[in-house]
Amino acid sequence: MNSLQDILRQAELRPSHPAIVERLPSGGRVETTYGELAHRVRRAANDFTHLGVAEGQRVGLMARQGLEFIESALGIMLAGACVAPLPMDTPADGLRQVRDRCQLHHLSRASSGVLETFNGVRVVDDDGDSQFRALAPAYMRFTSGTTSERKGVMIGHGSIVARTDAANEILRLGPEDRILWVLPMVHHFVVSIMLYLRTGATIVLPASSLPQVMLDAATAERVTVTYASPYQYQLLSRIGQPGDLDSLRLAVSTTAGLTADIANQFLARWNMPLSQALGIIEVGLPVMNIDCARTAPTALGRPLPAYDVWLRAEGGGRVVSDGTPGTAGEICIRGVGLFDAYVNPWIPAKTFVGADGFRTGDVGWFDADGNLHMQGRHKNRISVAGMKFFAEEVEAVLACHPAIEICRVYATAHPRLGEVPAAEVNLKPGTSLTQPELMAFCRGRLEHHKIPREVRIVEQIALTATGKVKRWA
Repeated sequence: MNSLQDILRQAELRPSHPAIVERLPSGGRVETTYGELAHRVRRAANDFTHLGVAEGQRVGLMARQGLEFIESALGIMLAGACVAPLPMDTPADGLRQVRDRCQLHHLSRASSGVLETFNGVRVVDDDGDSQFRALAPAYMRFTSGTTSERKGVMIGHGSIVARTDAANEILRLGPEDRILWVLPMVHHFVVSIMLYLRTGATIVLPASSLPQVMLDAATAERVTVTYASPYQYQLLSRIGQPGDLDSLRLAVSTTAGLTADIANQFLARWNMPLSQALGIIEVGLPVMNIDCARTAPTALGRPLPAYDVWLRAEGGGRVVSDGTPGTAGEICIRGVGLFDAYVNPWIPAKTFVGADGFRTGDVGWFDADGNLHMQGRHKNRISVAGMKFFAEEVEAVLACHPAIEICRVYATAHPRLGEVPAAEVNLKPGTSLTQPELMAFCRGRLEHHKIPREVRIVEQIALTATGKVKRWA
């Protein structure tokens, strides 16, 4: 099963229907129909094949947001390879780390048309890459686990179809929908961009994420669905005229926790509730708040029909909820479309996801109406304007500084970005270090959003009994 079949079928059924509308800074617009998109994707696939991309290979992708990213990513998939998106500002050290740990065969820099091929690529599984290829690999996102080592979360074509179908049971997207898209595609693609295209909807891309630009695009294009962060909805609550968003039927809030203030501001301004969605790269979209978005906007909502979401007690077993935060547990999920494997180390999902389902590591509780609430996330997960990463990733870089003995990276609240990273560092005897010096050290080693905005020099960092950094202070 190939996840691109339905996209290409849309081109056959509705060749002149707009797939992507890009709004220009000048006020104009560029429309790409499904017929044109299919042509561009097939051409990209042929180009990648002629340049040496083969079925079952792993291809890193650096591409500009918009049509360039979409046609390149889908072209790699259509060529039979697995696409691994990377931010355009990925530093050289970060690129080498991803390339080596996930054994990329190629790197496509779409803007320049350059395909870099790597020599000495090793297999990622225990059987000459045959296990990897047997899973019909399509998409890979990079993440960090409980150590500083990054790993790839691989999703096959069948899983993409299953999780997008499951999401659309409640989203009910179709060719009549026009979705305003403002989040980075490099971090959000499968249960969003691919879902929209599989259902024949139109993706509207504003010229920028400035609030008036977003609103103008939404109004002019008569958008029916928005998919954005709480901060972006907060900005949209402060501008505009009555009737500007009268075509809107659904506003999805994601990337960070939705506060009651932001939800109420948006509701008061546009008479439209914000629906939170819980997206997990290993799972998809298992929970969304549709039915109670007006009355309980901070809830994550109810599990989608295709998923069983339950709470696991610390010592094991199911938490019996009484509808209050006092009966909380680790959120565990069973259902369709779960990831197919971790890469480096190679861990097929069937050996990782046991009887408990996928254990998220997040703690939540169910209210009396059956809505899931998040009580707390891993303290080491940081989300900067929807770009998620782990503290260990930053700590691994800071630890390379010759003056640093030990460090702890954590998230601090930010009025615009949701969260930003901060750090505590313990220096080696006889050394000194200033915040500007450390930030200069991080540049070129970390992507911009991962660089700590605040650095505190401390005499001691709390450790656990086993010598690990204590994160729950």
